[in-house]
Amino acid sequence: MRISVLGASGRTGSAVVRRAREAGHEVTAVVREQSRLDEDLHPEHVVAGRDWDATLLTRAVAGADAVAFCLGPVPGGPRTVQQDLVALTLAAMRETGTRRLAAISASGGVVDGDDPLSRYLAKPIISRLLRHAFADMAEMEARIRASDRDWTILRPPRLLDGPGRGRYRSRRDGNVRWSYSLARADLALAVLDAIADASSIGATISVAAGTPDSSAGAHR
Repeated sequence: MRISVLGASGRTGSAVVRRAREAGHEVTAVVREQSRLDEDLHPEHVVAGRDWDATLLTRAVAGADAVAFCLGPVPGGPRTVQQDLVALTLAAMRETGTRRLAAISASGGVVDGDDPLSRYLAKPIISRLLRHAFADMAEMEARIRASDRDWTILRPPRLLDGPGRGRYRSRRDGNVRWSYSLARADLALAVLDAIADASSIGATISVAAGTPDSSAGAHR
């Protein structure tokens, strides 16, 4: 499968590129600066440019079977960076006929399905501190849902560096309970699983590490 990874030089995007290459996919890494791309990733193609406009993104997604949108908030940058870039990405996908999109959001801004500790203590504090980032993510999700592409939105909790467990838990009707983190390597696994799973089209999926429970499905 040919997968374009947007934000491939970031920690999450790098993990997606690495997992995709290990799985035998043909990867196009889309970055602002090629020099920031990890040297050990070896994607088949690199599209680089500081200005992510319609021209660059059209070139980035042309010929792809799927797009992994791995762009997060930019500290000190515009407060609408995710919603703006996803709008440009969706337009480029329509222009090139690319249908499949897996986009990474976050579970921090929503409380559906949360345990009491998260809902009443942690989330109110986090939501105030990150209100601009969460507002941007919410609008990004809204634009994706309003599109005519075959999309899946993934909502992880706090992301960790380092090796993953090679497994994760997921839930489609709310956040995974009592699980507050996920390795980026395992999020990358979830992204690739979602791309390959036609039943995830049109779904918003919470993914996290943690102890199995009756409300979350285990993977791998």
